[in-house]
Amino acid sequence: MIEDATSSLERARPSAGPAPGSIPVSVVIIARDEAARIGRCLASVAFARERIVLDGGSRDDTVALSRSLGARVEVAADWPGFGAQKNRAVDLAREPWVLSLDADEWVDPDLAREIAQVVSDPRSADVYDIPRRSSYCGRVMRHSGWWPDPVTRLWRRGRARFSHHAVHERLLPVEASARPLPRLRHALDHEAFTSLEQVIAKMDRYSTDSAAMLAASGRRGSLGTALMHGAWSFVRTWLLRGGFLDGRQGLMLAISNAEGSYYRYLKLMLLREAADGRAKPSGHGPAPRDWPRRPPPGGP
Repeated sequence: MIEDATSSLERARPSAGPAPGSIPVSVVIIARDEAARIGRCLASVAFARERIVLDGGSRDDTVALSRSLGARVEVAADWPGFGAQKNRAVDLAREPWVLSLDADEWVDPDLAREIAQVVSDPRSADVYDIPRRSSYCGRVMRHSGWWPDPVTRLWRRGRARFSHHAVHERLLPVEASARPLPRLRHALDHEAFTSLEQVIAKMDRYSTDSAAMLAASGRRGSLGTALMHGAWSFVRTWLLRGGFLDGRQGLMLAISNAEGSYYRYLKLMLLREAADGRAKPSGHGPAPRDWPRRPPPGGP
């Protein structure tokens, strides 16, 4: 399996860019069961002096494949949530700069060269946003709120930390500023979903985790709230953010966003009712507040 996965990703290797191991950057990646995608990600950042994969207890060849590609691999299977797990990976970094990636992302040669320029310039800022170019079920999305989708991923080691949110974690600069962070010009590539099965599975996981976070903060939900949030999510994606310009995938995304928001607040309602003693959680209902206990198989 390792050889097959590696050979299938050789075509994704950058044809040009900084020399391997030449840039003082630690690339940190959290992963679980990502053997099908981790090779492309690691190959794209061969320029980094250090590549770290923090595995969350993979049952496939993620660990062996990552090591075969030269990455340093550590295992932490006690899943604390995305934010905390990413901070664990960051704590392993030893180079002056850190670049955080997900296993379904990769760096093209233009972005690699720009990163090299930033980290070699002593006048560079401490923290940078990177625009992200994402695909949804085979289509690169140019609207729908998915472009340019800046994500904060490159920083001087010690100058930023991830929030401790179980999902939708954010990288927070140590020194908060009202000014927008500087943004690189070239985009990070992201294969968000390749199938509707992935969309539905992630929607279910994230709505459960988000409902648990909202319940822990004292929020309440209702059927009416769930309906309103779902409707607003559709309108925002399809109309206000131009999802209609992304063809049928834009409509698919708007509907899945609406469903995710609807189920988030519906699960919140059931969680609160269970906590108040008015309903008894079933085996198929939302998880209790200490969710999740295992990392999701597909990553963020």
